[in-house]
Amino acid sequence: MSENCTPLTEYGWNATLSNTFTALAPPDSVPGRVLRVDRGLCDVAVAEGTVRALSGSDPRRTGQLCTGDWVAVAEVRDSREPEIHTVTSILPRSSSIVRSSASGKSEGQTLAANVDTVVIATASDGDVDLGRIERLLALTWESGATPVVVLTKSDAAHYISDTLAEVSAIAPGATALAVSAETNEGMDVLDAVLDGTVAILGPSGAGKSTLANALLAETAGDNRLETGRVRAGDGKGRHTTVTRELIPFSGGRTLIDTPGLRGVGMWNAAEGIDKTFPEIEELIAQCRFSDCAHNSEPGCAVLGALGRGDVDERRLASYRKLQRENAWNAARSDARLQAERTREIKVISRQLKSHYRGRDR
Repeated sequence: MSENCTPLTEYGWNATLSNTFTALAPPDSVPGRVLRVDRGLCDVAVAEGTVRALSGSDPRRTGQLCTGDWVAVAEVRDSREPEIHTVTSILPRSSSIVRSSASGKSEGQTLAANVDTVVIATASDGDVDLGRIERLLALTWESGATPVVVLTKSDAAHYISDTLAEVSAIAPGATALAVSAETNEGMDVLDAVLDGTVAILGPSGAGKSTLANALLAETAGDNRLETGRVRAGDGKGRHTTVTRELIPFSGGRTLIDTPGLRGVGMWNAAEGIDKTFPEIEELIAQCRFSDCAHNSEPGCAVLGALGRGDVDERRLASYRKLQRENAWNAARSDARLQAERTREIKVISRQLKSHYRGRDR
């Protein structure tokens, strides 16, 4: 399907995706982009509009479907209900934001797919959690998207310039901005740095939906997304956004608003962690021993820099914590995969034994 003859262009459809679809999609299917996923069903934008589709009966083909996926969709011909569709396959993702599963299972949870820019939203009218920002930076860098750290509610914040300088210092390589969706301060600069598919991540109460509404106002109208005030007692939000939803907005871009994240666990994020802490990685390369644990070893460049005050102690502690967490989750994943392989071997072994017993009779 040509990129010039389909409404899918407002969702990011292009010639490259068209070629990929032609090469990989099953026959009798059409391309679409997942707008939201809800309990085995999903809303998918296709050339004719939006269809409600089953998320796929074969997880080996459809995988873990999520908002932002480009998919192949087919009509279920043997269904008694008209206009029933199903996702038959997922096109390869250009990026995916993955955290460790909130359920505690030894598997990753994909938050959004095919994202180009991630807005890491943090409310500036309270305590700014630098460690949480570093976590989200690591996940974003690992995904392949470009992070933009946004301090929201700048009109209600004290010493916003100092806070912005502090945040900029822990986000090397990323843009850091202070904005107010209420007064429009900084919104023009934010709009200028956003590109492609934009996902907004952050805790509840960070002002994500208010920020999204301000960005969407030009094309989707005012208050496209529901918002709510934070609780007066602890400043936390009320989770007015309960699902991830993809919406087109100006400049041929799309936006994904996400529910507030209580936990942001590391998942296969080694490269993202390294990119979040480049000054520590540079020091590690200078250690005398290649297996230096940076605890008490002689010739440790990290400890030397810490002693001179060249490395921030809080930042080093954050780096160590994320590295430990990432390694622990990787070990859990390896154990799960090994268990699955063992089960498969047992099933094959039982089948072979049954086969040969039948031949001996």
